[in-house]
Amino acid sequence: MPPKTITKKPVQVLLAPKHLLLTGKILTAISPLIASRFAARLFLTPFKYKIPEREKEMDQKSVQETLTVPSINREIVTYNYGQSNKKILLIHGWSGSGTQMAVIAKRLVEQGYSVVSFDAPAHAKAPGKISMMPFFIESIHHLEKLYGPFHAAIGHSLGGMSILKAVKDGLQINKLVIIGTANSVTHITKEFAQNMKLNEKVAIKMKAYFDSKFGEDMDNYSGAVSAEGVKTPTLVIHDEDDIDVHVSSAHEIATKLENNQLLITKGLGHRKILGDSEVINKLATFIAV
Repeated sequence: MPPKTITKKPVQVLLAPKHLLLTGKILTAISPLIASRFAARLFLTPFKYKIPEREKEMDQKSVQETLTVPSINREIVTYNYGQSNKKILLIHGWSGSGTQMAVIAKRLVEQGYSVVSFDAPAHAKAPGKISMMPFFIESIHHLEKLYGPFHAAIGHSLGGMSILKAVKDGLQINKLVIIGTANSVTHITKEFAQNMKLNEKVAIKMKAYFDSKFGEDMDNYSGAVSAEGVKTPTLVIHDEDDIDVHVSSAHEIATKLENNQLLITKGLGHRKILGDSEVINKLATFIAV
């Protein structure tokens, strides 16, 4: 008998309750407009999950505090890990947490850095029901005022897009690392709709709704758009088998960066890459040099 084919699924599909997928499918058949509003709400609602075993050490050993970010009037939970004046900022991805990069954080602390990370609004321990990329960006700027300056920053997925935009807008760091970071917001909404069993018409209406709601083209937040204004030395890391964010995003972003290194891995996907020893060796060396 031939071996079974293991179907890999994006994290959105894995975490989304089945009844939400069914609701979206029904609404799409009834009205793409109604489905797009349902999808927009779902798009802004991060999924929460039990803290994995590999993250518990950082969770237990870090100093945690709930803070309000004044510019958005939302609360975040901060994690201060390690004792050093040389600080690294970590920014998790969508539906992630401040301990998502715990393996990376432990290595950095062992090398003499201290780490600052956070649960973005409505993520993990932070209160709230909805979140969005501007909340991540404003949280980054607020943490810079409280704990900066930072020697370097590492962003995963949406966290990578957020830190690119923050640096473009003036955040000063010496080194930047982005991992599994998407480029186009339009592409993200289309993939989200597809993952949630919605069609492209719904995705287009959802993107238009966001543009109208926030008063600007949300593609202004795309990775490659932000990268054009970033002069900071940047390491772009992505896996060929990432099914959440296609590897083409890494190449599109890298071509827009003035000073970049590109590391393409294989077989690690979107999340396993955060604990890979070779990846961590590479980023630790990059930050230190």
